Amino acid sequence: MKTLISIGILTLATSVSACKKTNDNSSNPVQEELFSQGSHANSQDWPVWRGPSGTNIAPTGSSIPTEFSTTKNVLWKTDIPGRGVSSPIVVADKVFLTTADEQAKTQSVICLHRDTGKQLWQTIVHSGSFTPKMHKKNTHATPTPSWDGERLIVSFYNNYKVLLSALSSDGKILWQTDTGEYRDKYQFGYAPSPVLHGSNVIVSSEYDHGYLASFDRATGREVWRKPRTGNSSYSSPIIAKAGGQELLVLTGNDKMTAYNPNNGSEIWTTRSISKATCGTVTWEGDLIFGSGGYPKKETVAVHAKTGKVVWRNLDKSYEQSMLATGGYLYTLNDNGIAICWRASDGQEMWKERLGGPVSASPILIGNTIIASNEKGEFFVFKANPQKLEILHRTQMGNESFASPAISGNRMFLRVASGQGRGRQETVYCIGGS
Repeated sequence: MKTLISIGILTLATSVSACKKTNDNSSNPVQEELFSQGSHANSQDWPVWRGPSGTNIAPTGSSIPTEFSTTKNVLWKTDIPGRGVSSPIVVADKVFLTTADEQAKTQSVICLHRDTGKQLWQTIVHSGSFTPKMHKKNTHATPTPSWDGERLIVSFYNNYKVLLSALSSDGKILWQTDTGEYRDKYQFGYAPSPVLHGSNVIVSSEYDHGYLASFDRATGREVWRKPRTGNSSYSSPIIAKAGGQELLVLTGNDKMTAYNPNNGSEIWTTRSISKATCGTVTWEGDLIFGSGGYPKKETVAVHAKTGKVVWRNLDKSYEQSMLATGGYLYTLNDNGIAICWRASDGQEMWKERLGGPVSASPILIGNTIIASNEKGEFFVFKANPQKLEILHRTQMGNESFASPAISGNRMFLRVASGQGRGRQETVYCIGGS
C-alpha cells in the first residue's frame, strides 16, 4: 500500500566517470511511497533555473514516487543528441533543454513532449566558434533556458561572447543579441543561466572586464548594464524575495552583492565566500545563503536587509546550490557529505557521507529531498533536522550533473551513460501510475 505524505504551500559540470554497476533497486527494503505538496495548484510549470520560486522547491500539488530507477516508475525516456548539463524546464506540455554537438560545433535547443518524450523539434541556435579549451566538467550547453510566458530565452557561450536568443514555442528564432565578451582566466568556460525580472532578462559575465546586463525580452534591446570586474566566476544571478524585498543577488570575487533588478544599482555588498563560485544563492525569511570553494571554502548566511554576515563556516558547496526550508539549510556538498544546519545561527544538526563528487543541486518535494552525485547515484531523504533519514538510493546512468525539474506528478532527469563515443545522454520522466 502506498503512503502519502503531504503539506501545504510551502540545481553544473560534466566529467566522464566510471561507476559501479547496480541493479534497479527492486529489492530495496524501503517501502515505496509518494511525497506531495497539498492540493493541485494553478500552474505546475518549472519555467526557469531552480523552478518557479527560484529555490528548487517543487510547486504545490507535486507528487512523485520516492522509489525510481532506470526501469522502475519510468513513464518514458528519450535519448538526447550531443552533450550538455543544462537542466530541463517544463512548460505546459513541453520540456525544453539545450545541447551542443562538439564535433559539428553546433549549439541547439531541443523540445520534447511532456507526456510522451517524443522530440517535437530541435533548433540550431549557433554554429562554429567553440572555445578551444574548457574544463572537463563544463560543456558548450550549460546555462538552463528560461520561459517568460511567451518565448524561450537561452544563452550560449560562443566565440568568447555570451549570446542571448529568444525562440518561439515551436522553435523559431525571434531575436538574438551579443551581450558582450566573456574571457575567464582559468579557461573553464561559461555557466550562468539567464534570470527573468519584469519584462527583462538579466545576464552575467564574470571576469576582469565583466558585467551584469539587462535586456528587453520582446526585442533583445539593452535596458541597463553594470560592471562586474575582478576574478572569473560562474554563479547564476537570481531574484531573491527575501527580507520583504526583491533583490538581484550574485556571488563571486570574494563577495555577495545585492542589486536593484530594475536598474542594476547596488544595494549592498558583503565581503564573503570566495573568488570563484558556481552555485546559486538560496534564501528563506530574512536570510540569504551562499557558498563557494576557490581558493578558499566558506558557507555564509547574510541578512537580506543589511547585507551583514549572520554566520559563516568553512564548508564548501562549490558547484551546487543549497536548499533552505523550514528554518534549516541542507546541502550535499562537493565531497558528497549531506549536512543540515539551523538557518538562524548555523548550528550543525547532522552530517553524514553519502558519496561524491557532487555538482547537481538538491530539490525539495513536500518534505522530501532528492539529490545526486556526478556518478549518477541518487539519494532520496527526508528534510528532517533531527537525523538523516534515507528513503531510497538508486543509480541513473553513470553521470548526473543537471538538476531535476518537477511538473505536477512527474520528475524530469537529465543523465548520461557510457564513456567516450559510446556516451549517451537521456531524459527520464519519473512518475507514479
